[in-house]
Amino acid sequence: MTVDADLQARRLDAVRAWTSFVERGDDAARLVRPEILSSWTRSEAAVRTDVTEAPLADEADTAARWRGSPLQAAVERVEAELRRTAEDGDLVVAITDAQTRILWTYGGRVMRRKAETVNFVVGGRWDDQSVGTNALDLANRLAAPAMVFSAEHYAPIVHNWVCWAAPVHDPATGAQLGVIDLSTTWDRTHPIGLATARVLARLIETAMPVSAHHPTLAADESAEPGLVMRLLGTAETWLDGQRLLLNRRQTEVLALLAMHPEGLSLEHLHALVYGDQAVTLSTLKAEVSHLRSALGGQLSSRPYRLPMPITTDVDLVLGLLRRGRVAAAVDAYGGDLLPGTNSPALTELAEYVAVAVREALLADPLPDAVVRYGELAPYDTEVVEVCLATLAGRPHPALPLLKARLAAASR
Repeated sequence: MTVDADLQARRLDAVRAWTSFVERGDDAARLVRPEILSSWTRSEAAVRTDVTEAPLADEADTAARWRGSPLQAAVERVEAELRRTAEDGDLVVAITDAQTRILWTYGGRVMRRKAETVNFVVGGRWDDQSVGTNALDLANRLAAPAMVFSAEHYAPIVHNWVCWAAPVHDPATGAQLGVIDLSTTWDRTHPIGLATARVLARLIETAMPVSAHHPTLAADESAEPGLVMRLLGTAETWLDGQRLLLNRRQTEVLALLAMHPEGLSLEHLHALVYGDQAVTLSTLKAEVSHLRSALGGQLSSRPYRLPMPITTDVDLVLGLLRRGRVAAAVDAYGGDLLPGTNSPALTELAEYVAVAVREALLADPLPDAVVRYGELAPYDTEVVEVCLATLAGRPHPALPLLKARLAAASR
């Protein structure tokens, strides 16, 4: 079955479940995820299925909420990256407040027009009590990344959409400020969508001004001296305990330098970052110059090298696996390395790490570790099946979660 056929079948399943729900059938609970069914139930009590657009909040109040907010300051710092993501993927990107009201949005040419027809615009209220089930509301309500595909939306006006959303927090206080959402048409669904939303949420958080109630950022667990990078499932960088604001390409360059403490020539670094893409050496030099500034000058030339202590979660996970500490490695594994990267070297490293974790679990399928892994790789049913086989019907606290994961992946 081709990918297109798989998506068509998935969409038909979603439509069948939605139809069953609105017509009081008994198939919906079996066909959709529990969080979708719960949201449909809330939506049904508040929204008609023939709703034509989201309601709009007061324009002046929305502008006042955005003006001077931490979200505005952060988005302005990373706006170029958000716009590029929208244009490259023909997505519409939206940032909301904690009440799921859109405060900022930018769309690719096609999706921008579609968004305007349903008030997916600044001021649009996208809580499920206003316009029905959607990813923005789920991510905000559950405080976790969420995806809503096609007819999983309650309102038919967005049955042709797929949306991925992730919550955005104040990194100092931990307060949830809103969500970032990426939306496009259902036929352009891609497995990387949710990871991209999660990465962009972290990007916004790293650009957040320090809370007035927290004049200095607590050093977090990353307050050790030198460079500390999280690259698995997210992208966060600290230098001597202070977060660095880096765009995606700068993070990729820095990650490659961190992986090569011996240093890299300009040409070698260019090959690792761009492969055979038609990108000039001067473009890479400009990225390195920005990095050197962000690092306070701590980036040597000829070869390019980082003369400082370096810690990455990639090294941590691989080191734990080498010592046979599989459970600890899975705990430290946050997911795919820099999801969405087009660096050939990082793509190869990402595959190596993912395969290493997976193979370690197949060899030693510890139930609690497999449950954790299932949250990061929900469609990798083989690992779950091997774990269940090793349990062979023996009681274990993780057994219901393993069976639920298997059932969810088979839908």
